[in-house]
Amino acid sequence: MTSGARTARRLVIMRHAKAEQSETLPDIERALLPRGRDDAESAGRWLALHDLVPNVVLCSPAVRTRGTWHGVAIGLADSGATVAPTVRYEDDLIYGGVNAALDVIRGLTEDVEMALVIGHNPTVSALSTRLDDRTKRADAGLKTAGIAVHEVSGTWADLRAATLMEIYVARG
Repeated sequence: MTSGARTARRLVIMRHAKAEQSETLPDIERALLPRGRDDAESAGRWLALHDLVPNVVLCSPAVRTRGTWHGVAIGLADSGATVAPTVRYEDDLIYGGVNAALDVIRGLTEDVEMALVIGHNPTVSALSTRLDDRTKRADAGLKTAGIAVHEVSGTWADLRAATLMEIYVARG
């Protein structure tokens, strides 16, 4: 960023795409269904169309969230976006709750203008609602491959609130 006019940061919160159900696999190892892969790529195309290409991706280490990021990256690249973010796999995005997720986000460096968080419900939906409490509870739950775009006006370290700008549900 240059000195002078400062652009607001964007925090894009995404729930992982549709995953298989399994009674035998550990939860962390559940993979995306074909629909989930299609939805993740569709989400990437939507993000590119809206100029929401992340500098940093904060992703749960679960197979389904990694697969979601992979699909999003394909969709971004297919749309002509230059995709070279720093990707961090954070245990707190699967095992922690909203406070842990906020702590991970607050640890971003100030040069990050656009961050994408890919995680699980109920944490991602609760995080979006907590950041902008104007969200109606009925509208607060992110569906699979759902995206909430927030505008962050302050620093990452001081993040307490962020205005919800748009909600999108990818369907490939």
